[in-house]
Amino acid sequence: MDRNDVDWKGYWPSCPTPFTAGGGERVDHEALAALLELYVSCGFHGTLVNGTVGEWFSQSDDERRAVAETAIGTVAGRMTVVIGCTAYTAAQAAAFGRHALAAGADGVEVSAPPYSKPFPDELEQYYRDVSDAVEGPLLVYNWPHGTNLEIGPDLFDRLVDIDTVVAVKDSTPDARQFYETNRRVVDRARVFGPFMTQSGIEQLALTGGDGFIGGGSLFGAPDAEFWEAWWRGDRAFCEAHAKRHEALFPELWLPGGWAGVHGAYQSELKAIMAMLGQPGGDVRRPRLPITSPAALEEIRRALAGAGLLQAPGTSLSQKGA
Repeated sequence: MDRNDVDWKGYWPSCPTPFTAGGGERVDHEALAALLELYVSCGFHGTLVNGTVGEWFSQSDDERRAVAETAIGTVAGRMTVVIGCTAYTAAQAAAFGRHALAAGADGVEVSAPPYSKPFPDELEQYYRDVSDAVEGPLLVYNWPHGTNLEIGPDLFDRLVDIDTVVAVKDSTPDARQFYETNRRVVDRARVFGPFMTQSGIEQLALTGGDGFIGGGSLFGAPDAEFWEAWWRGDRAFCEAHAKRHEALFPELWLPGGWAGVHGAYQSELKAIMAMLGQPGGDVRRPRLPITSPAALEEIRRALAGAGLLQAPGTSLSQKGA
């Protein structure tokens, strides 16, 4: 397999998993289905479920499988659905992957195993073991903050030659490194990364690229339209939208995008989603919700400054913004 075996592209929200209030005792499957329907209405091209934003790390194995089944049952066939299967061992990741594909997923995503910090040869073997055990498209996810391991251009160059690897999601905080990785592997694998900036647009023009997988979506339909505009040659729209991203995001996220200014990434995202009228539910411990009135007011001011909260109660789906 390679990039030509899938049509993965465009804007994919990494889907938050809504939990019930008060510490997230259970998964709110009704809210999850509603959120995914919102994503379809925005024209998003795919979604990643049970990734970092999906708080896979605080779910039981049964919950992870149930979340995957809800997502696939809700939107499969209307958008690409890739299921996050990150685990401590290749055998565990492969078991999640086989379940996801049997349930109807379009592919599986796996990061480096957390905590163990494998050496390059070990990581290559890890992905080969997953690939050998899962007969479906595989997306390799570089998430240095969560794995304490950086997959750079040389290692990506090796990983994309593994039989079922068809795509990479690179969340390195080093933009220059990402651009080099993209240059090295885009002819063999679909590349998702920080293209939705002014410098990212320059890289798309120079070397190509396929899409972006973001933590949910703040702007909604325009995030999908960025890619539609790129494909039809409307660079002016892309540059204008990139400027909106670059103006708003530093007010909400710490450099590198690993955390919110006011709390954990998932906690800040769900606070924002509540303000935008999106069905995000609560976080689950160890994550804690943002409750500080001052912090919540700062978030509201940032969203209002970006034109996302023009009136009380205005939702993303109502505004199409």
